[in-house]
Amino acid sequence: MTWKRLTAVAAAVVVGASVLAGCGNSQPAAAPDANGSGGGTFPAKVEHFFGTTEIKEAPKRVVSLGYTDDQTMLALGTVPVGMVDQYPNPEGKSPDINTQWAWVKDKWGSAKPEVVMKNGDTEPNYEKIAQLRPDLIVAVYSEADQAWYDKLSKIAPTVGRTKEEKEPFSAKWQDNALQIAKALGKGDEGSKLIKGVDDKMAEAKKANPEFASQTAVATSWYKDAVAPFTTTDVRGQLLSGIGFKGNTKIDELAGGKFYTTLSPERIDLINVDRIFVIADEADQKSLKAFELFANLPAVKAGKVSWLLDSEGPAIGAAMSQATLASLPYAIDELVKSAKSAG
Repeated sequence: MTWKRLTAVAAAVVVGASVLAGCGNSQPAAAPDANGSGGGTFPAKVEHFFGTTEIKEAPKRVVSLGYTDDQTMLALGTVPVGMVDQYPNPEGKSPDINTQWAWVKDKWGSAKPEVVMKNGDTEPNYEKIAQLRPDLIVAVYSEADQAWYDKLSKIAPTVGRTKEEKEPFSAKWQDNALQIAKALGKGDEGSKLIKGVDDKMAEAKKANPEFASQTAVATSWYKDAVAPFTTTDVRGQLLSGIGFKGNTKIDELAGGKFYTTLSPERIDLINVDRIFVIADEADQKSLKAFELFANLPAVKAGKVSWLLDSEGPAIGAAMSQATLASLPYAIDELVKSAKSAG
């Protein structure tokens, strides 16, 4: 589980004008062959948190500066030349693990995007971005602030998070997807794909009416504590989307955050009918050894779905990323895990 959103840093290290100016004269870095937007309607004007950006013609070289923006681009037929490493890629490992998820691997094909920011960095690598010679930068699912935007927009037209999204990472996945689609001149196509995912969730709910009578919680193991996600977080939304009831008491304790950590005396908050654990093997082992968790009725009854996060089928990553590319996979795997847990 990546927890970048817990410590998103608004402040960025100042990059002098000389650095940006120098970028324009640098030798372009090696980059994959760009796959333009494959159509779309242009010119396009996109309103966002930092203003309005006009994209005059179909972009051929797009940099994805949101943690999962690349996935939505891929679903819409655009292969970015630059991306963010949401899940840390081991040094020297190729291809980048973020291009190898089951739901995007085929879409990336042989392309090897340049990493322009890593999870944990306080700001993107502006020089690298400039060297990629982008004609569009998309920073929707991102903690980009005004300082970032000012620097990025000197390199290429830049689209930020939605106008209504006051805090980074607070928009619904549907809003993020549509914002990216608009930047690619494909608002109508994006709307159709969003409806397709919503319909798929509704079909799963209809096909499994038994879920409606059960309360379910998605949780992880973070800093040696049980860390459940709220009903408003995308993981909670997925569970309710396929029919389960959520536990809103977790929302109250979270106080507006997308998760909370439970003290031992509040373990009762996940004493529900179904528990979905999103964690890789090491954290799963720690949670299984946590006596208070092991003694919950749902755990004793085998009503737990153990979902690997970034390892193996990476169902947790598909749920957490919540993109047009990952959600169809996540819905199918979530329903399978729910049914196999009895």
